[in-house]
Amino acid sequence: MSGGKQEIWIEKYRPDRLDDVVGQDEITKRLKSYVKTGNLPHLLFAGPPGVGKTASAVAIAKELFGETWRDNFTELNASDERGIDVVRSKIKNFARSSTIGDADYKVIFLDESDSLTSDAQSALRRTMEKFSDNARFILSANYSSKIIEPIQSRCAVFRFSRIPEEAIEERIKYIIDEEDIEISEEAIRALKNISSGDMRRAINTLQSAASLEGEIKEDDVFRISAKPHPREVKAMMKKAVTGSFMEAKEDLNELMEKRGLAGEDIIKEIHNSIFELDIPNKRKIEIIDRVGDVEYYIIEGADSRLQLESLLAKLSLIPSQ
Repeated sequence: MSGGKQEIWIEKYRPDRLDDVVGQDEITKRLKSYVKTGNLPHLLFAGPPGVGKTASAVAIAKELFGETWRDNFTELNASDERGIDVVRSKIKNFARSSTIGDADYKVIFLDESDSLTSDAQSALRRTMEKFSDNARFILSANYSSKIIEPIQSRCAVFRFSRIPEEAIEERIKYIIDEEDIEISEEAIRALKNISSGDMRRAINTLQSAASLEGEIKEDDVFRISAKPHPREVKAMMKKAVTGSFMEAKEDLNELMEKRGLAGEDIIKEIHNSIFELDIPNKRKIEIIDRVGDVEYYIIEGADSRLQLESLLAKLSLIPSQ
């Protein structure tokens, strides 16, 4: 393996240009037209983590400002500083300062902006209006619905989708070649599986696995990522739907107590496994309905172990026909 292992790979392989951002072709096409004219509006990037929102913002700054991009671009994480003070101080101070070089304006990237309080968002709206001649804002949010309407109406909204598996595989294989990693095809498939369209997660897991000796195997990926192996969850579900509740409960105990896996990750893999079970479609529908309830309760803070045991018990009682 090459000596670059000590560097954080999500930074080392972060796209430098919009052309390098993968899996968001329509979005990057529109963004490139803004960069080409230099006429950048305020932007709102909405979508799940690890799909290229930050990478696109940084690439825009690099293409707009060239060597002075670091002086004309700042990134703030709203989840760390959610209150109105961050708007009044850091954002205003940067927005009112002079540009460096030939730049016509500065770019302020506000990550996780849906974490800002309502008061902070209202203050941000006024700041966006006041400094529109000297600054452009790029807001990133997991949920655009949490951004107040007056801000949304001032932005061009881009909705990022989860990255397709083919694009994740292509990027992973590029890094594998660059870092001279030995890895099985099954392990590459596992990386795609656990990533769920999140490129950051796929690359971070690959780097962690690369610290192991020898060839990276499928089981290494699932162990490092702390995600349940689909094979194990499928086996547990088969026991439950055939009435072997106590055996299924023992499998759940192995996953949660001995392996320390999270209930949210297990319920997601349970959902995936339902479609592979050899049971009537009517029964699958009933199970999916119950799985949806359990996931909601877990997210809302209910005891995940009790919820999952309840699910397995319910599955064991559902008639086989």
